[in-house]
Amino acid sequence: MTIPQVLIIDDEADIRALLELTLGRMNIETRSAGDVASAFALLEEYRFDLCLTDMRLPDGDGLAIVRHIEEHHRGLPVAVITAHGSMETAIAALKGGAFDFVCKPLNINELRALVRSALNLSKQAPSDGASAAAKLLGDSQAIREVRALIERLARGQAPVYISGESGTGKELAARLIHDLGPRAGRPFVAVNCGAIPEQLMESEFFGHKKGSFTGAFNDKDGLFKTASGGTLFLDEVGDLPVPMQVKLLRAIQEKAVRPVGSQQEVAVDVRILSATHKNLHDLVRTGAFRQDLYYRLNVIELVIPPLRERAGDIPALAAHLAAKLSMGRPLPLTPAALAALKRYAFPGNVRELENIMERALTLCESGEIDVADLRLPGHDAPGLSGKVAASEASPFNASDYTGERSLEEHLVQVERAAIEKALRDTNQNKTAAARELGITFRALRYKLEKLGIE
Repeated sequence: MTIPQVLIIDDEADIRALLELTLGRMNIETRSAGDVASAFALLEEYRFDLCLTDMRLPDGDGLAIVRHIEEHHRGLPVAVITAHGSMETAIAALKGGAFDFVCKPLNINELRALVRSALNLSKQAPSDGASAAAKLLGDSQAIREVRALIERLARGQAPVYISGESGTGKELAARLIHDLGPRAGRPFVAVNCGAIPEQLMESEFFGHKKGSFTGAFNDKDGLFKTASGGTLFLDEVGDLPVPMQVKLLRAIQEKAVRPVGSQQEVAVDVRILSATHKNLHDLVRTGAFRQDLYYRLNVIELVIPPLRERAGDIPALAAHLAAKLSMGRPLPLTPAALAALKRYAFPGNVRELENIMERALTLCESGEIDVADLRLPGHDAPGLSGKVAASEASPFNASDYTGERSLEEHLVQVERAAIEKALRDTNQNKTAAARELGITFRALRYKLEKLGIE
């Protein structure tokens, strides 16, 4: 078993001694330098698995070390040691390519966790991008750039802000960053910030102690504790109310949370990824989102392009979705259907494409999907949708739809009501029910499985 090698760079002898002692007890060999020039010489002479560098050095700073390693020793994780409260310096280092940072005075447990995570990264084989390509499909220049950036971001611990329209795949990108990095074996916890009632937010994020409020019958770990050692993905972070933004900022900066009803803080080790379809910069400008939290979350931005800007990827995406939705028995798309999809603007992006393909697979009555089966806006076609809308069994009508329920949920309810009525009318004869609905038996069977109708 190869013993890990770590380079320590600090001009204070007592800090070097503390780091050498701490890492030695972790069965790690170290070499030390007191300035930039000595560090560069050691980097040329020896191979290291991690570099720990102070930010203030006699002949330069830690950023010079970060830049040198990024240029000449790519793949070597470098973590910077900053003075307590120097968050701007730490963020500058992360943007420059640093793996992570630790603050003085050094917290030994936090330091050990950082070192273990960095060494785990060093053990990983360099990725050729295959893992990201298998999940983030497409060959357009835009999506290739996204995959390349995901590969790079996965090798660090910097907070990443993922921006893009609804349905572009922001959570998929977050999961890839987690899965391709050193935290892959630890929890990935995703939370929709807009779905948590404001009065429960603090408990959900930080946990609570038994009896701390009405209904707190037991101790509860919050999302930060649940994700400790792994990644916490804050989806729709722009929906957080300002008071919660303050508490979230403190938790991120201090790497600790205080459960509701507790007098003690609990240390947590999480990587923060966040996303929203809103424009956070505009929210900062209007005062709806705190600027200090914005800069803490948006250390590096990953922009996911809308589907209309990568229309060339649609055939591959459609084929993949058809195979997934049909459980291995996909139907091909006609050239006309593919052309129609490439012309369509897709306001709902990849999520909308998935809905379109699911509908087409359900309603298609031939051996291939044609334009009429897609039911794209502006392409009128007869089928289940018209029959369902006219069904007397449906307890909904246009005036019932208020916007509180999503359109997809509304349509599922309408569809379910029509199918259940047809089954009742035919005494549960599926062949007759399919005929009454104007769809094939295969389509009805697929819908029964999808809707969970016995």
